[in-house]
Amino acid sequence: MKFLEFKAKFRDLPLLPTGIVFGKASRADLNQLGRWRKQGFLIQLRRGLYMFGKAERKIEPSRSFLAGQLYQPSYVSLEYALNRYGLIPERVADVTSVTTKKTTKFTNDLGTFAYQTVKPSAFRGFLARKDEAGLPYFIAEPEKAVADFVYLNLDRIAAGAEEKTLLESFRFQNLGSLRKKRITDYFSLFNSKKMDVIAGVLGCMAWGGGHD
Repeated sequence: MKFLEFKAKFRDLPLLPTGIVFGKASRADLNQLGRWRKQGFLIQLRRGLYMFGKAERKIEPSRSFLAGQLYQPSYVSLEYALNRYGLIPERVADVTSVTTKKTTKFTNDLGTFAYQTVKPSAFRGFLARKDEAGLPYFIAEPEKAVADFVYLNLDRIAAGAEEKTLLESFRFQNLGSLRKKRITDYFSLFNSKKMDVIAGVLGCMAWGGGHD
């Protein structure tokens, strides 16, 4: 198949899984994809998943959408979501997500997509959103992004130094925008006494915002 023919046939797809494009891809099919990739016509996101290159694509998927498609089930959370909500000051380059599957990372031409594991009972507290192209993705609520991050960094928080760690090491900010009850509810999902203590500290820090 010529590339122009391939492009005309699949240009309305934001992503190009080889199973959809070819069914059971042959070695010749994979070699063809490899040549188009070297020519810049395609980008390989991970094994078996491609998208059109910048100059070739009709649809511009967001990295939040791509993160959810690269590894399922997952939702955007942790540093990427915290920065997006203005809860940490640092600009975050990698898209960080939470999954119930094993921790992993994908690096491709569009950046790094990192995934960390939580238990299935804590895999909740996220919202369905659409990006500028109208493509769906899931992102943690602000309080759940905080809970996910704290849980995955518990070993960095010493007893009695919770508030100092949250403000100075983790550099949390704008905590008045958080809702105290959501903090309590989402921290309790992890069934950890240490998380409960930190939830109480965060609740006091966020109470000034007046959100129950």
